[in-house]
Amino acid sequence: MDEKASVVPTRHIVTAFDEQLDLLHDLVREMGRLAGEQIIDAVAAIAGRDGDLAGRVMTRDARLDELEHKVEAQTVRLLALRHPKANDLRVVIAGLRIANNLERIGDFAANVAKRSLTLQSQPEVALARSMLPIGRAVADMLSDVMKAYDNDDAEAALAVRRRDEEVDHAYSALFRELLTYMMESPARITACTHLLFAAKNLERIGDHATNIAETLCFRVHGHPLDAERAKGDDTASMTVMPA
Repeated sequence: MDEKASVVPTRHIVTAFDEQLDLLHDLVREMGRLAGEQIIDAVAAIAGRDGDLAGRVMTRDARLDELEHKVEAQTVRLLALRHPKANDLRVVIAGLRIANNLERIGDFAANVAKRSLTLQSQPEVALARSMLPIGRAVADMLSDVMKAYDNDDAEAALAVRRRDEEVDHAYSALFRELLTYMMESPARITACTHLLFAAKNLERIGDHATNIAETLCFRVHGHPLDAERAKGDDTASMTVMPA
C-alpha cells in the first residue's frame, strides 16, 4: 500500500475530529458567556426593581436550554463516530458536564429574576441591594473558570474552587441579616422570604461554578480531586432570637 495514501486519510480523520471538538468548545463557551450575562442582569433586576430586565432574563433562559441540547447532540456525535479514548474522551465528557452546570446556572439566574417580579408588588426592602456583592462574586467565579476552560488551566480552576467558601460565608451573613430584618417587622416577611430564596439561588450558582472548576481539573489531570471542598454555609443550623 502506498505510504502517502495511508497518511492522508489519517490526517483527514484527525482534522475532522479536531473541528468537531472545536464546535463543542464553541458551544460551551457561548453558554458560559450567556450564563454570565444572566447572573449580572438578574441581580441588577432584583436590586433595581427592574421588571423589564427581569423579563428579558427569563426569556433568554430558553437560549441556554437550546445550547445545552446542541452540546448533548454534539457529544453523542463525537462518541458514536469517533470513539475517543483517554484524554480525548475526558475532553468530550467534560464539555457535556460543564454544559449541564451552565444550564443549571441559567435556571438559578432566571429564578432570581422571577423573584424580582414578585418583590415589585411588596414594599421596598433596602437589603435587596445586598444581593449585588454576592452576584458579582459568583459572576466573577464563572468568568474566571470559563477562562480557565479556554486555557486548560487547572491551577486557575483550583483558585476559583477556593473562592466558593467566601460566597458561602457571604450568603450565611445575608441569611442572618434577613432573618433579623423580618423579626423587626412582620410586614417585611414576604419580601425577605423571596430575598432569602434569591440569595440561595446565587449561592447555588457559586456551587455550580465550583463544579465546573472540579470538572476542568479532572479533564486536565485525569483523576478527581482528593480534598473535599471547604464549606462556609452554616444556615442549616442558624437561629435568631428576638431581642
